[in-house]
Amino acid sequence: MKKILLPIDGSANSLKAVRHAVNRYLNHEQLEFHLLHVRRALSQYIGRFVRRADRLGYHRDEAEKVLEPARKLLAQFSIPYCVHVEVGKRAATIVRLAEKLGIAEIIIGTARKNLLTRILEDSTTYKVLNSSSVPVQVVTNGEVSALQQYGVTATLAALAALMVVAME
Repeated sequence: MKKILLPIDGSANSLKAVRHAVNRYLNHEQLEFHLLHVRRALSQYIGRFVRRADRLGYHRDEAEKVLEPARKLLAQFSIPYCVHVEVGKRAATIVRLAEKLGIAEIIIGTARKNLLTRILEDSTTYKVLNSSSVPVQVVTNGEVSALQQYGVTATLAALAALMVVAME
């Protein structure tokens, strides 16, 4: 059975990745699903005034809200799954857990963005793609706009222009 990690962030994009995985399962692929929601740690200024048990309860409650649509979708088709809630940096936690669990593939949902936007926005998807030894399948949401279609070319042109200006 092939283990699949599905990072869930509450966006329509992550739910689209779950739908994609469900379709594969319904096409008789032997898959074992692991849902993962990564919570950002509370700042040290807040964390020092809140008991550890209360912080963990808060993260668990917030994770349940985010995971609910994915759980409902899997329950609709009676698909078994495991849930993991972690606190930390998203991309690093996704990669670490995938390796720890022996995941065969990560299926991650994302919006369509060009390379420059992904780098500048500190994209979780970009970081996972660049740091994971586990294969990553990226499921995008929506159609490509004309600007996004040429985004990589525009990115390279912008970088070349910046280099020319920097050299002068």
